Amino acid sequence: MLKIAAIQIDLAFGDPAVNRLKIKNMIEKASVNGPDVIVLPEMWNTSFSMNNLKDLADREGEPTKSMISELSRKYHVNIVAGSIADRYGDKIYNRLYVANRQGEIHSYYDKVHLVRHAREDEYLTAGNTSRIFSIDGIACGAIICYDIRFPELSRALALKGAKILFIPAQWPETRIEHWKALAIARAIENQMYVVAVNRIGSEFKATFPGNSLIVDPWGKVLAESNCEETILESEIDIDLVERIRRKVPCFQDRNEAAYGID
Repeated sequence: MLKIAAIQIDLAFGDPAVNRLKIKNMIEKASVNGPDVIVLPEMWNTSFSMNNLKDLADREGEPTKSMISELSRKYHVNIVAGSIADRYGDKIYNRLYVANRQGEIHSYYDKVHLVRHAREDEYLTAGNTSRIFSIDGIACGAIICYDIRFPELSRALALKGAKILFIPAQWPETRIEHWKALAIARAIENQMYVVAVNRIGSEFKATFPGNSLIVDPWGKVLAESNCEETILESEIDIDLVERIRRKVPCFQDRNEAAYGID
């Protein structure tokens, strides 16, 4: 069994210092119950303060990497550190970092699909690859928010062996039914766990209702939050992934020749 703790919070727009302190306090609080993995939401350092990202974004992961490394080592917990605005030279990425129990930052992922109608592509640089990383020997993958609408990306991770898919997000209330349906669909079609972590609060004209959820490979919602700051917790049986994949061998029954994909 693997114990998951997903941190659902409001964010201070364009104020990394305030957000870092809140994240630090919430990780400390989440650690009390001894989770194996703590998961954070999307763009939690700056939120989408786009006009100020060049000044507000981390520089090559700092100070976020140092903070997450220290906390993961202190509490002996894996941290899927949501995502942050992270500047490398003149480029800014929506980047997720992963730390193990020893405090080692051992993987990262850059959001591949940028929301054009929200002008994300004018401020951020898209990633161009998916990555598998290990949590206590379990193959995992991550996508970020809008990426959930592109099933090819999640399927690529599943075909590489991922058994858990982490999805940090800032998903608006106006499309919250999409959020739930897509999270469940990604779990069912890929026969893996989905841990989808949304924020709460409001920004400009958007309201974020939370509704973070943890879904098993059958599509059963194991835990779901409401619209308040909370730590969503659930234990998952990782062996269930293989049992379901043997029982319903979708991957072996794929007919790639019929898909028209080179």
